[in-house]
Amino acid sequence: MDQPFVTGSFPTATGEIPQIASTLTFHDHCGTFKVRWGVGRHDYKVDPGLYALGSPDENSPVLVTGNYKMSFDVLRSSVRERNYWILVLDTDGVNVWCAAGKGTFGTGELVDRIASTRLAEVVAHRRIVLPQLAGPGIAAHEVKKRSGFKVVYGPILAEHINRFVDAGFEATPEMRRRAFSLRERIILIPVELVDALKTAAIVAPILLVVGGLVGAGSFLANVASNGLFAVAALIAAILAGAVVTPILLPWLPGRAFSLKGLLPGVAAAGILAAMRYDPTGTAANQLEILAWFLLIPALATFLSMNFTGASTYTSLSGVRKEMRYAVPAQIAAALIGAALWIGSGFAA
Repeated sequence: MDQPFVTGSFPTATGEIPQIASTLTFHDHCGTFKVRWGVGRHDYKVDPGLYALGSPDENSPVLVTGNYKMSFDVLRSSVRERNYWILVLDTDGVNVWCAAGKGTFGTGELVDRIASTRLAEVVAHRRIVLPQLAGPGIAAHEVKKRSGFKVVYGPILAEHINRFVDAGFEATPEMRRRAFSLRERIILIPVELVDALKTAAIVAPILLVVGGLVGAGSFLANVASNGLFAVAALIAAILAGAVVTPILLPWLPGRAFSLKGLLPGVAAAGILAAMRYDPTGTAANQLEILAWFLLIPALATFLSMNFTGASTYTSLSGVRKEMRYAVPAQIAAALIGAALWIGSGFAA
């Protein structure tokens, strides 16, 4: 694939390998911007293998990362003006934290990549530096046993790597902690929002048609009354789960992301229910309001769970446990809510 960051070739004991630049270009920044908005996200990769940054020798440290280009770019731009070997694993274009959870940044891939690049013939030492967030996918003792290389976990942030190396591969407590600041949470919103809106573009016409078929009025009158309101509820649920939840994440109750998304979802449902409330208290109106109190939180909590892969608020086992109870509950609430919404159109 096209790799404009490669500036030439670098000689090693095993032959020529790509030599890369540490300075990000306008092309790199544009690529990052597009991916932040969900454009070409699944194809934003670099070729796995061994790269030379600067002019490393047999004693230079080996840094390991995944082949998601944004991760690769952050690493190479954070260690500029230094000499490193960078070993890129094939994580199928997924960042280190998520790839470790999925197993693509795993022991087998690491051992195989060490062997395929003949790393033992390139460097005289037997030490590789892995991102701390790769821990869930790596069995360090197995790597040592199968490859001869000792795994050393570097700092969480790439910007601390030079200090980590200069300190004899020792991390300070600061290097082991990871915040999830407001700015970092906001940066993640566009890609989740765009993905959700793409699905909404498919679902919205269906809601308009179904809304037009239920109710006592004509099709067009029902579309204007029921269908458009359903679309507004869909958008409100998306904003609650994909925008409000990550912004308010530290202050929302609960540890599970589905629980954190519940409060914004209920709040959005409450606002729309107040707009839809009929003071005469008809059965149709009561059923419809109940439907939105099930449908909106169900979607909002589902979308809020997408941020588990971008945060250290939870663990891999915690995510799996959450999905076992949250997803069935979300599906049940959505199905019951949909039935109540359709039923409300035929209620007296």
